[in-house]
Formats: sequence, structure tokens, C-alpha cells
Amino acid sequence: MLAAIPYTTFPKIDLGLFSIRTFGLMVALGVMVGAIIASRLGERFGVPADDTISLATRLVIAGVIGARITWVLTHTDQIDSPLDIIAVWKGGLQFSGGFLAAIAVGIPTFRRWSRTTRWRMLDALALGLAVGLAFGRVGCYSVGEHLGKASTSFFLAVRYNGGTTREGPPELHQVIHNTALYELLHLLVLAALLWWVLRRRPVPGSLIGIFCVWYGVARFSTDFLRGYDETKLGLTGAQWMCVALVPAGLYILLVVRRSLAREGYDDDVAAVATSESITEASSESTIG
Repeated sequence: MLAAIPYTTFPKIDLGLFSIRTFGLMVALGVMVGAIIASRLGERFGVPADDTISLATRLVIAGVIGARITWVLTHTDQIDSPLDIIAVWKGGLQFSGGFLAAIAVGIPTFRRWSRTTRWRMLDALALGLAVGLAFGRVGCYSVGEHLGKASTSFFLAVRYNGGTTREGPPELHQVIHNTALYELLHLLVLAALLWWVLRRRPVPGSLIGIFCVWYGVARFSTDFLRGYDETKLGLTGAQWMCVALVPAGLYILLVVRRSLAREGYDDDVAAVATSESITEASSESTIG
């Protein structure tokens, strides 16, 4: 191995009088930024920002609980006390459980919206989720989570130079795959792609469909490099989720989008724009 990225974990940020846990900070930033993105987009689609923030809050709470439960169930060897079960600030969230829990909690709200609004809001949440997950992966990288197998040739492999880890730890100075880093990079590309598509006024459902396919393929691939995840029939829990996520994304892109296009979703967007124009005109006349 000619070169590798130096890697030392940094679970805490020392600010002198006190320190901040890096994982908790990055997850909090991810939630905040993701919710802001989704609420801003939601306003463009006729959904008040407060409604989106309320929904995002419920989804995040459900997601964290679901993600923690699945992590605990698959990492029982790291649970030494009752406190360890809830110690999410140290790391230990599993996306598959969080994703499924968030969907279950969000269904009642999604069903109250019109079909077009529902898919537009799922698009807004997809972009917010991609950005939020990227922040979360920085947190995973900081605490030594999702460490992979040994590597001798991959140019993004890291050389473990020390620090506490949530998994392993690997041997000192060992060169390994770090799937948290890989996922951070592919999430940044995904977020940029979703933003680019959004600016072209796509058919509703485009962003969430792309998210499901992209994340499903990327996560399914990188999980093969993980060194400490438990598997069932050769696949991790997240990979089994991806087995369903990719077909769901393809169905959205190939069936749902075409159906919405035939129904004339542009009329719905025009109605929202007209409603906003009337509201603005009414406000101006009242002020005048």
C-alpha cells in the first residue's frame, strides 16, 4: 500500500471548559439542516413550514428510536449496562430500522395530502434526508463506527492511527476500508444530483425515486466491505432493506411518475402559485 488516508477518531471536541460529543453534534446538525431544507421546499409546494417541521420532528424521533433498537439487537456484545441501551450520543444508530420506523409514523400524514402534494413532499424529504445522513456519517467517522475489512489497494482506504472506536478496534496502523467515509462521499454526490434535478422542475416523485435507487445500490455495495456487522444469509440488515428499496424506487420512477404526469401535475403547481399570488395581492391591498 503506497498511501492511505491517516485516520484517528475524534469522539469529542474539546472547547476548554467543556467538550461536545462529535456524534451527537453531527446528528443534531443533520436533523436541523435536513428539516430546514424540507420545510423550505414544502412551502414551495403549498405546505406550511410549521407542518413540515412538525412532521420532520415525528419522523426523526421515530427514526432514532427505530435505528437504536435495531442497532442494539445486532450489537448485543457492546451492551454492558442498561444505560448503554439508550446511549445514542456515543453512536450506534442503524439506518434500516430508523427508515422503516419513520415511514410507519409518516403514513397517516402522507395520506391526508393530495396525491401530488404527497409525492412532492416526499421529494422534499428525500433531499433533506440525503443532506442529513451526510452529516450523520461524519459523526460515524468521528467515533470509529462502520469500520471495514483490511485493504491493500483502494485509494480511499484509511490507516488507523489510534483513538477509541465503536467497533474493533483494528490493529494500530492497519489499513482498512471505512464505509462511513464512503457513504459520506456518495451521499454528497446524491444530494448534489437531487438538487440539480429539483432545479429542472421534475415530475413529482422523481427525487424520492432517485434516492431509493441510488441509496439502495450504494448501501448494498458498501455493506459488503463492513467488518463487524452481523449478517443473515450473507447480507446485513441494511442490505435486506435495500433489496426492497431499489425495486420501490424503480416503481416510483417508472410507474408513479408516469401516472402523475398523465394526471396533469402542472395544474396543481399552477394552482398553488395562483393561490400564493392572490394571498400576496391581498396582503399588499390591506397594507395599502
